[in-house]
Amino acid sequence: MTAHPDEYNCDCHWGSAEDLAQLKVADTELDPDLLERTWGAIDWSDHASVLRRILPQFATALISGLIEPGLGIEKVGRSFALGHWQQWPAEQTAAVEEFLHAWWAHTLTDQDPAVPAYEVLILSAEASGTLTPWLRTWETLTGPAADHHLAEAATQWEYDLLGDQLPWHAWENGEEMRAELTVWLVQHAPTRLRAIGVSEELLHRIRLLGVTGPDRWEDPHWPGHRY
Repeated sequence: MTAHPDEYNCDCHWGSAEDLAQLKVADTELDPDLLERTWGAIDWSDHASVLRRILPQFATALISGLIEPGLGIEKVGRSFALGHWQQWPAEQTAAVEEFLHAWWAHTLTDQDPAVPAYEVLILSAEASGTLTPWLRTWETLTGPAADHHLAEAATQWEYDLLGDQLPWHAWENGEEMRAELTVWLVQHAPTRLRAIGVSEELLHRIRLLGVTGPDRWEDPHWPGHRY
């Protein structure tokens, strides 16, 4: 696959004509800097074609932990979303969906994944516009690795969620995802986390996600967060 023959980007801010020409040739590897500039740009006229051009190398870099977006992992997912991959021909859409689901399932069962599970979840949610299938997988995949990743994610997210904020900058459906993530953690996290011996402090913070209004911050276990 290649970028559209007429694709263009600013040679002052994005890159040179030589860089652009590489996107119009199939099956040649891009250097890491060009790859990052390409997936990070949001102003392609045909983002879908650009994403298809880089996707094999992009996917390899992602699962290897070689992509470290300075503006947050959600920016990677946004690159997928801007490509509207769910509207591609059925075989291509199925390939992207299979990749994301396989990576997510592998991450949850890996004790030490290259990319933390909470970041893979954010990327997948932003790429697809929904949390539902990814949380459903986490619900069904149990075991020490998946539960450890759940503890790590809850620790990362509790501050923002207790302030009724999504722990990342969503491209769309942010409030819906915040509400869904909150309910899911309250319902599914305590039993699993208690079984692996997390602190009572973290368990109380998850419990408080299910409490609203003054009852939350007047609770004796309120952590004293300020927003």
